Amino acid sequence: MKFFLDSADINEIKKALSFGILDGVTTNPSLIKEAVEREKSKGERINLDSYIRKMLKLCKGKPVSLEVVSSDYDNMLSEAETIFKKYNKVAKNVYVKIPVNPCMDLKCTNQMDGIRVIGKLSEKNIPVNCTLIFTPEQALFAAKAGAKFVSPFVGRIDDYLRETAHIKFDKSDYFPREGWKKGNRVLNDNGIVSGVELIKKISVIFGKQKIKSEILAASIRNTRQVREVAEAGADIATIPFKVLGKIAEHIKTIEGMNKFTKDVVPEYAKLIGAKHR
Repeated sequence: MKFFLDSADINEIKKALSFGILDGVTTNPSLIKEAVEREKSKGERINLDSYIRKMLKLCKGKPVSLEVVSSDYDNMLSEAETIFKKYNKVAKNVYVKIPVNPCMDLKCTNQMDGIRVIGKLSEKNIPVNCTLIFTPEQALFAAKAGAKFVSPFVGRIDDYLRETAHIKFDKSDYFPREGWKKGNRVLNDNGIVSGVELIKKISVIFGKQKIKSEILAASIRNTRQVREVAEAGADIATIPFKVLGKIAEHIKTIEGMNKFTKDVVPEYAKLIGAKHR
């Protein structure tokens, strides 16, 4: 399984890269803008363009997703081509994020424009990360169109299930992968009972249909979800920095380290050059 960082913060990316396990980065325009403003507040002379280039170089060939902002076929296609032409030459690592459906309301009639754009970009060998996926059918269409990555939003589908049932929650609260039972029924969205189950259903379909697109689990809220999307068949998990930093934590690990340090044999420590206190 591959691990991406869901961040545009240069300092977070540097630190995550230093762990030696990072395989890529996902961003969006808001994250990039916030990161640039933070750098400016520190006195850095930087703008969006130079910041994006710096971020791409830092990742040294690891995939970085950059997103279009329009919601119609012509403009999404134009923006995607511009993003790729302008930035892929920096480090050969740009993937363009395209929404599976760019509609802003249910009356919209261009709901297939995202799929159309993905197909056209695939013809031009521009790699696509199809975003805002909430159903297996959407993932199947995106993969059929040629998306390299399909990104189901695990946490957001969990939020939606709780919101429709009027359940109070914090976004960091764990949502059971087997679903939330309310009364005699399990909450579901057209048969999907959790974000993790959404990943599993997509994985089953892709396996049976021999689809090569990679499943990129997005909107990860806690460390347990990282484990569960891995079990469900995700190829990639894109993880916020604050969640990534907690994955190695466990109280018994800390207790064990304290015990090991306390029990160190001085002669052994000296033998390996340890500065034991």
